Amino acid sequence: MSKTPRIPIPKEVRKYVYQRDKYHCQSCGKTHLDTDLTIDHIIPLARGGTNDISNLQTLCFTCNQRKTHHIDPRFRRHFDI
Repeated sequence: MSKTPRIPIPKEVRKYVYQRDKYHCQSCGKTHLDTDLTIDHIIPLARGGTNDISNLQTLCFTCNQRKTHHIDPRFRRHFDI
């Protein structure tokens, strides 16, 4: 499996993902009022994930750091991995 190149996520896409996820961390549920939120790849680029908007999620900084390059098992049923 080859690593997908990392590209900057456009401001408009980041805004869309935050709005779609209702400004909640998709792992722990914290909101933008509780913590700093980030955009993360559901299937990491290092594992062959894409930069497609459907592969992006909102995570808080802590959950994003904990996840690193691993695949969140909650999403295995939605992706062929």
